[in-house]
Amino acid sequence: MRIFLCPTCENQVHFNNTQCVNCFSGLAYAPLEDEWAALGPDNLGAWNRECCTNREVIGCNWLREIGDQSGLCVSCLHTTKIPDMSDPTNTRQWARLERAKRRLFYGLFKFGLPLAREPDGIEGSLKFEFLGDEMRPDGKNERVVTGHASGCITINIEEADDAIREKNRTALGEPYRTLIGHFRHEVAHYYWDKLVVSEDLKNACRATFGDERQDYGDALKAHYANGPRQDWQQSYVSAYACAHPWEDFAETWAHYLHMVGGLETAYAYGINPKPTRVGAQHLVQLDNPYHVSDLEKLIEHWIPLTVAMNAMNRAMGLRDYYPFVWTPVISNKLKFIHDLIEAQ
Repeated sequence: MRIFLCPTCENQVHFNNTQCVNCFSGLAYAPLEDEWAALGPDNLGAWNRECCTNREVIGCNWLREIGDQSGLCVSCLHTTKIPDMSDPTNTRQWARLERAKRRLFYGLFKFGLPLAREPDGIEGSLKFEFLGDEMRPDGKNERVVTGHASGCITINIEEADDAIREKNRTALGEPYRTLIGHFRHEVAHYYWDKLVVSEDLKNACRATFGDERQDYGDALKAHYANGPRQDWQQSYVSAYACAHPWEDFAETWAHYLHMVGGLETAYAYGINPKPTRVGAQHLVQLDNPYHVSDLEKLIEHWIPLTVAMNAMNRAMGLRDYYPFVWTPVISNKLKFIHDLIEAQ
């Protein structure tokens, strides 16, 4: 993510800010313009647009779009179900989920990926449901499963609880589990439906990730019962990716978004590590990681950054920043995702 400045005093503004910490101006972000606006006394931002009505509820700091009748920004507009707000814990979890979702939407806009301004109610339109487990009348817990179905992404709100998410990460043997990771993974399923539509693309996708027509339910059952294949590191970016071709596509998509978003942020703060190869020339940072025609250039810049950040985390006694290793097979899968997004 790039660095933003307060439009009033030019102090640095962070993506979740609702107020400048230097001049105390009220702030709101205009996502399509990718700019910050200082709020006037009437709570209007630049371009004479109002703030999202969720600003007072969960701290949403985005402006509504021109012609909006819902009172919501383009990100909040895509959330169609929220948990019971009579519980303050649910409100806090909803706010954390929306913060992560706004980062997702930031990336989608940067890539120029197709996205309807708002869900149209038709099956296949992108929407989000943030729900919590419920106790049934028979005393059994009705579990909400995080996943995607026909454009609807459901997230169990307990994932916004750091302690529970860490517990789930440990139980599943995952090296990495974050809210932005969930969003980037699940939205990949939506874009598979939207972008992999021609027979040529489907055949290319099957040649890269495997045949998605194999039974999904049976594949997941086998994965959880038997674990990943022993040599999964050679061909998959994560253990879960080998559960089914759809999950391989989604995991690879998420990691591609991690890479591009990570590079934009590193460049914004002047972080441009030396190449890992002895004698290699220092890399000149890319103008715009979101639009680079050559995937090899992205990878060439990403690998040294992850090595440096892993070393920094170890110096602080933390887990690796990016605990993954890419092989040529994985890079080929990333190229499919790269080419698919670039084509948009």
